[in-house]
Amino acid sequence: MSSKISLLICLFFILHLLAADSVTGHKIEIYEIKKGDFSVKVTNYGATIISVLLPDKNGKIGDVVLGYDTIKEYRNDTSYFGAALGRVANRIGGAQFTLNGTHYKLVANEGVNMLHGGLKGFSKVVWKVRKYVQDGPSPYITLTYHSADGEEGFPGDVVVSVTYALKDHYNLSVVFKAKALNKATPINLSHHPYWNIGGHNSGDVLSQVVQIFASHITPLDTQHIPTGIISPVKNTPYDFLKPRKVGSRIDKIQNGYDINYALDSTEKMKHVAIVYDKKSGREMDIKATAPGVQFYTANWVINTKGKGGYVYQPHSALCLETQGFPDAVNHPNFPSTIVTPGKSYVHSVLYTFTIKKY
Repeated sequence: MSSKISLLICLFFILHLLAADSVTGHKIEIYEIKKGDFSVKVTNYGATIISVLLPDKNGKIGDVVLGYDTIKEYRNDTSYFGAALGRVANRIGGAQFTLNGTHYKLVANEGVNMLHGGLKGFSKVVWKVRKYVQDGPSPYITLTYHSADGEEGFPGDVVVSVTYALKDHYNLSVVFKAKALNKATPINLSHHPYWNIGGHNSGDVLSQVVQIFASHITPLDTQHIPTGIISPVKNTPYDFLKPRKVGSRIDKIQNGYDINYALDSTEKMKHVAIVYDKKSGREMDIKATAPGVQFYTANWVINTKGKGGYVYQPHSALCLETQGFPDAVNHPNFPSTIVTPGKSYVHSVLYTFTIKKY
């Protein structure tokens, strides 16, 4: 075999490895679902939302989530921009828990604790595209992943899916489903879009108005692990029961907001939050079936080069991650995140965007 042919074969295999995940073999692609002037782009790498485009009050189309221009940048990302989170979103203290008399030691990836499912979790793997309808009356994409027994230390095999769908006009539906195949295991699926409804490149979100429909939070210890207490927000900077600017009291919180709220509603589909940006006229209303929501103000996004070369800084976005309570596996008083074989897990989220002309 000539050296030229050998070089071409090597080049082919290198390109193949760059395009496909070495474990699943699924090719990494970008998919768009579109309904009129409303569109969402997703990649099967981490089941990640990479853009959400809709008009402002002047009809100008803008991208309202932070992100990157290339898949390589998502591979190197440490902020979970737009990614699906699992097997357990948020933190597990000491990266360990006991279930049915068995102690499980997990993969720690934030000091001694586990964050967002471990070193890979569900955000650093390639998902399989099961169904994809790009446009028409009901555009959607469904992605699936099989999490093996022992992955990141978790017990049992779990099959998961997430469906992103455009419902009606300016409605984005996100539905997570999971089944434990052979062992009881904690499951707490969420995702991590960094929202700036003024536009990803419009600066900070401190002047945007937020209302969170939760009168309690789960306070944290020095390692950002819940203490187990559920405390009222009344007379604290965490009180967003009435609409307030994000920056109105953020100086009272070290670094910025990063806390789980216990939602008040007892309805299956709970009202979570409303975000409004006066300059663009965009408003985002969130409803979900989860009991909690993590409010995070991008405190650790520092000098991060994003889409179009725009550099993101702290408070350049906000996250409202609907979820089970963090570290629920170690706090019996928190809503359980344990799923047993034969039982289905479903977590639905609905984002409704409106454009106010005034």
